[in-house]
Amino acid sequence: MAMEGVNKKQLEKFIKAALKEDVGDGDHTSLACIPSKKKDTAKLLVKDDGVLAGVDLARMVFKQLDPKSKFKVFINDGANVKYGDIAFEVTCNAQALLKGERLALNAMQRMSGIATLSRKFRDRTKGTNVKILDTRKTTPLLRFLEKWAVRIGGSHNYRDGLYDWIMIKDNHIDACGSITKAVKRVHKYFKKTKKKLGITVEVRNLKELAEVMKVGGVTRIMLDNFELSKLKKAVKIVGDKFETEASGGVTLKTVKAISRTGVDYISVGALTHSAGCLDLSLKVVRP
Repeated sequence: MAMEGVNKKQLEKFIKAALKEDVGDGDHTSLACIPSKKKDTAKLLVKDDGVLAGVDLARMVFKQLDPKSKFKVFINDGANVKYGDIAFEVTCNAQALLKGERLALNAMQRMSGIATLSRKFRDRTKGTNVKILDTRKTTPLLRFLEKWAVRIGGSHNYRDGLYDWIMIKDNHIDACGSITKAVKRVHKYFKKTKKKLGITVEVRNLKELAEVMKVGGVTRIMLDNFELSKLKKAVKIVGDKFETEASGGVTLKTVKAISRTGVDYISVGALTHSAGCLDLSLKVVRP
């Protein structure tokens, strides 16, 4: 389950590029200080409370540096962790261990921060059927890692990019002329290109909602920055004709009330753009 939806080749390519960025023509400190055939064991120490993510990535980092590395997992991705926990133990070539240390930690700390926040948002909506979605507000070239962390935390991915879902937002509507024109042009485009994608239309008020309801032909209606009372009214108007999504500045303080309006989805850019890092440390075990 932990690596479900992960492109392994993409991950291997990322690890290779990240190591190249950090190591360059050599980890000269380790090359100078540590015998080339020495082996060591290190433990991943958790120094904060949260949700662990990136254990499988760390395993791949050390395996790529030392194919003979041995990796013992004590806590799996997606588990709640607390200060003092030991997530895993890795035994491998000492120079390889120190080459991969920073990459493994940087990736895991970032992923664990996202997973922790994703879990908090999910837990605030317990008792409802709503799904928490991420957005495209991700770090360039690291989207696949950050969206992986969202899944580990128990929330859900929206679209992977501009290519796999149609999202008609306010700028598209304003540039096109109207919601009706935009929706009709999308269907004309589908007919021409043979594409079959989901369609979300963003609406800013009940007037725009009425226009979408009239034109139809969409998958989901995104209710952007609606006050709670108007959001409840909008969800009731839509009924079961289309999926509904609430968006716009959703926080941990507001998400519970939003989830109780009956919306199907809540998109939260903060899952990735505002998540911090979980404090982790990799320490060599001293004899």
